[in-house]
Amino acid sequence: MAGILDLLNSDMGKTIISGVAGQSKQSESKTQDVLTMALPVLMQAMKRNAATPQGAEGLLGALNNSKHDGSILDNLGNLFSGGVDDSVTHEGDKILNHVLGSKKANVENAIGARAGIDAGSVAQILKVAAPILMGVLGKQTRAQNVNSTSGIEGLLGGLLSGNSKENEQSFLESILDADGDGSIIDDVAGMVLNSGKKKGGLGGILGGLFGK
Repeated sequence: MAGILDLLNSDMGKTIISGVAGQSKQSESKTQDVLTMALPVLMQAMKRNAATPQGAEGLLGALNNSKHDGSILDNLGNLFSGGVDDSVTHEGDKILNHVLGSKKANVENAIGARAGIDAGSVAQILKVAAPILMGVLGKQTRAQNVNSTSGIEGLLGGLLSGNSKENEQSFLESILDADGDGSIIDDVAGMVLNSGKKKGGLGGILGGLFGK
C-alpha cells in the first residue's frame, strides 16, 4: 500500500497543494511543507484514537458516512474554484477538534514554527486538508472493503508505514506528546525545529523531519 505522503507527490497531490494554497493565501511551497508534516500527524492521531474499540468504531462510522466516501477527490476543480465552501472548512474544523482535541492549537503552533508561517494560516490549511484526508481514507475503506475495527487500524497503519521507516512512526507518536506532559511545543522544539537546515522538495522536508 502506498503511503499517505505519496499522495502529495502525485498529480492529485499537486492539485490539492495548489488549491489549498489559493484558499489559505500561502505559497505552494509553504502549503506543501505544512501538509507534509500535518497529514502523518493527523493520521497518527487517528490511529491512536482507533486503538480503543470505541474510537475505532467512531472512525469507521465516520468513514462510512456519505460525506467521507471519497467523492470529494473526484471533483477537486469544483472544490477549489471560487473558494472552498464554508461547509467544507466547518467540517474540517470539526474533524480537527475531534482528532486532536486539546492538542490542536499546540500542533498548529508547532507545524507553523517549523514551516515558518503563523499558526492561524496552518489552521486554515488544515481545515481544508482534513476533509480531503477523510475522503482519502473513506475511498481506501471502500476499496479494501474495511468493515471492522481491526481493519481500520490496519488501514491507517498501512498508509503510515507505506512511506515511512521505523523511526518516522516513533517521531509521529512523539510529536503528539513526547513526555506525556501535554507540552507538544517543547517536545517538537527539541526534536524537529532544531533538526537542521531544510532542503527543498518533499524529500528534503522529510529528511529534516525524520532525521534521514
